[in-house]
Amino acid sequence: MLDLALFAFVMGILALGITRPFLWVLAYVYIDILAPQKIGWTLTPALPISLIAFVAAFAGWLFVDNKRDLRAHYRQGLMVLLLLYCWYTTSLSQFPLDAAHKWSWVWKALVFAIFLPFTLTTRLRIEAVVLTIVLTLGAIVIATGLKTVGGGGGYENLYFFVNDNSGIYESSTLATVAIGSIPLIVWLMKHGTVFPPDWRVKLFGCALIFACLLIPVGTEARTGLLCIAVLAVLSLRSVKNRIAYIVAAGLLGVLALPFLPQTYYERMATIGSAEGDESASTRVAVWQWTLDFVAENPMGGGFDSYRANSFTYEMPVRTEAGNTAAVQYVEVTDKARAFHSAYFELLGEQGYFGFAIWLLLMLSGLVQMERLRRRYRQRDGPGDASIAQLATALQSGLVIYLVGATFQGIGYQPVVFLFLGLQVALWNWCRRRDAETDAAPRRHGVSRGVGNASPRPDPAMP
Repeated sequence: MLDLALFAFVMGILALGITRPFLWVLAYVYIDILAPQKIGWTLTPALPISLIAFVAAFAGWLFVDNKRDLRAHYRQGLMVLLLLYCWYTTSLSQFPLDAAHKWSWVWKALVFAIFLPFTLTTRLRIEAVVLTIVLTLGAIVIATGLKTVGGGGGYENLYFFVNDNSGIYESSTLATVAIGSIPLIVWLMKHGTVFPPDWRVKLFGCALIFACLLIPVGTEARTGLLCIAVLAVLSLRSVKNRIAYIVAAGLLGVLALPFLPQTYYERMATIGSAEGDESASTRVAVWQWTLDFVAENPMGGGFDSYRANSFTYEMPVRTEAGNTAAVQYVEVTDKARAFHSAYFELLGEQGYFGFAIWLLLMLSGLVQMERLRRRYRQRDGPGDASIAQLATALQSGLVIYLVGATFQGIGYQPVVFLFLGLQVALWNWCRRRDAETDAAPRRHGVSRGVGNASPRPDPAMP
């Protein structure tokens, strides 16, 4: 029954796209995040629905959309450069089969992120993509939160829609993305127009935020706890009464402690004891190997180059017997260990040049969103507050990702590239909006800021 419902829903969206081609863009975003072809077992896996939506989105834009305001941005150029460089290093990989498998989804994430800003020419379209991302993630988050409340959590024991510990369904990845989406949920609760903010929207938004905060608890992902701390600090920029916010946040944290399982405390306790934790010890060893590898291979080793690593290290193991405790150093040999960090992932796979492109792409997004935030928060025109807060939300989501990515190999996470595409689209739309506002007085023969002439209403606003 679930398989039939998923298949009918996807086919319904694709059918509606015949009259409204932009819906194909939203359909691809939905399929790319949720992966219904993995959830179903008969109908949805039978068709390449992701490829169909991907091609339909491009075709709809190419043959139907108005290209009058088409504008490319240098950050799209950076993504093109990264795409080409990844293609080049893939051809040189020491593990061609594994590299080809990773390339098969990385290129789609990059190409769609490059393409997405061309389709987002209105404020309504930007909001529609944000809403699709939030609601699609919400489907996973709500189900996972319910399992957590029902006592079905635990590290590597909390199962989602699919039995596949990869992509968005990997525990730490889901925790990072869920926390990073909270600022977008808040923005929709305040400035949404598809579902105008009323008590129902705000109630659902608060419940969804609570479910997002449950993900690090249910998955016992240490990175998730760190992301919550980063979100709490970033939120200080937006709250009016910071002292009340800090007190309320601390009080909520204390009240939540009795409800957390013992396994969660034990898992979080390993954050400050990396020397005695095998996972942390191997990560440090892999990072050291990566630095040596890139020193010998400045252009990187291509996708999944970590498979070439092999190292031996000593890890302290604490043993207790009665009232005495002893620490023994055990020699551990490991090989083909994943990078466990987006930074070392890009460095090891794409070398210094590819890593520089990726880092510039991320940092330029933070700078651009900060410029928009500062520009529009000082204005009092219609929609200015919405723009400033959306820029803040996209910036906060990217900061949370960059912090979480320190301990996860999620350098090419498709959801994050959707965030990058939204950033470029918002920047381009704001430039067009400001240009039209500046041009309106001149069309009436009045200098800007002089006379009683008011700017022409923005045609992109819903």
